[in-house]
Formats: sequence, C-alpha cells, structure tokens
Amino acid sequence: MDLPIVVGVDGSGPSLRAVDWAADEAALRGIPLRVVYASLWERYEGESLAEDIGKPSEQVRAEDIVRVAAERARLRRAAVEISTDVLPEEPEYALVREGRRAVALVLGTRGRGGLAEMLLGSVSLSVAAHADCPVIVVRPGNDNQVRVGARGRVVVGVGEQGADSAALRFAVREAGLRHASLDAVRAWRCPAHESTDHPLLVGEPARLHEQHAVEALDRALKETPADVDLHRLTVEGPARRVLLNASHEADLLVVGSRRNQGHLGLQLGRVAHAVLHHAGCAVAVVPEGM
Repeated sequence: MDLPIVVGVDGSGPSLRAVDWAADEAALRGIPLRVVYASLWERYEGESLAEDIGKPSEQVRAEDIVRVAAERARLRRAAVEISTDVLPEEPEYALVREGRRAVALVLGTRGRGGLAEMLLGSVSLSVAAHADCPVIVVRPGNDNQVRVGARGRVVVGVGEQGADSAALRFAVREAGLRHASLDAVRAWRCPAHESTDHPLLVGEPARLHEQHAVEALDRALKETPADVDLHRLTVEGPARRVLLNASHEADLLVVGSRRNQGHLGLQLGRVAHAVLHHAGCAVAVVPEGM
C-alpha cells in the first residue's frame, strides 16, 4: 500500500491552503491523502456534551474541521483517495508520529491574517524540527502560490552533503513531477581576513572561494538526470539571504537539515529556521540521512 501525504489541519485559513497544496502533491504522486486534526480537547472539554448530538462539543468541532478539509481536497482533486482522522493528542507529537508512515507532511503557518500569519507557529516549527519525513510548510501569499506550476521553478539549497543530499534528491523529484525548472543554489563567502590590499591580488581570494563553490556544486549535481531543466547558481552572500531572495520567484524552496548526534529528530539550523519564517514560497525541510 502506498504511503500517503499527510496534512495537518486546524480550521484556519493557513491550514486550508495547506490542504490545497497537499491535494496537489498527492495527485502528482498518485498516492493517498490523509487529513489529520490533533488536539488535547478531552483535557479541557471534560464531559460537556453538545446538544442533541451526545458527543463532546469540541469533538464535534474537530470532526467538522476534518470533514470540511476533506471536502475541499475532493473538490480540488477528485481522483485522490482521501482519509481523515481526529486525534485527541498534542498536535506536535501526533503529526511527528504520522510522519513515520508518510511520504511527506504538509502544514500551514499560524494565524488568520496580517502580521500573525507571517510568523511560523510553534506546531509547524516543532514538527519541521523532529519529523522523519520531509515537512512542507505552505507560506502565506496569493492563492496561486499553491497551484502546481504557477511559477515553474523549484529552488534547492546545496550544502556540504553534496550528491548524498536527501534534500537534493527530493527537489529533483519535485521538479520532475511539476515539469518545473530546478535552480540548484550554493552560497559562498570570502572571509574578511582573507582580503588583501595588494594591487596584484585584488579579488583573488574571492575568485578562489567562488571557484570552490562552482566545483562543489558541479560534484553535487553530476548524477542529476539529463531530462531535468537544471540551472546551477553560485551566489556570494549568507546562505539565508541568498535562499530567501531566490524564494520570491519559486513555487517551492527545498532545504536540508542534518541530525545532531545525541538528539531525537532533527535540529533546525539557522538557514532552515530563517526560510521557514520568511520565505516567499512554500518551504520543504528534508532531514538528511533519511
């Protein structure tokens, strides 16, 4: 049986955008979609029952949330097999567990508008930091940002993992599924202490660092399938800034996150943390070593 795409919902606008993205993703891959709502409602609701129904009112609300989300997904992608579940658990733990049996997790940001929606909620951040599968966080923006092929561009940050990068493999597949171009980006910087005032050596340290970045990128991409519309980009500057700039013309930004030995799950680095909060498109955080 195919593993599903799992989308976490809470009834908010951002989570409904995540449903749109997840339905598209499931359709692209030809796999099921699982819609999940998780909350410790039992702890707060007690035995209070909704009138004429005989169920706790918060349980009724939770079931309505997943029903509405599932119907939205069906209207968008009628051919996708959809299942739903309501889990009376902390959402962070429930979604991380769901990710062990999923191709990817799809989540929205927090809030319902304005500044609040521009910030990443604690649930999305925690799940991105600990899930065993790729986590796609759908950033706020115009509706067309969740439509497949809206901009025809997937961006991936290429770091020290090189050709062994799970993030690179994920990005290559996403670009292929979407018939999109793939921009493989490697940021580079020239340390200040390596600059020189000698007139014959001006720019030499920077040139060497750029050349190193070009060679590292070529090595990482040497096994990329020939049918991928691949663009190699080496850009001077901090990786966070370089990838954030690239995200504004992309449908999806893919970054890897390495596990730290001795810790459960993956610990988000500064680059992943920054793009999750500020990217101009959806962000996929892929655990390296998966």
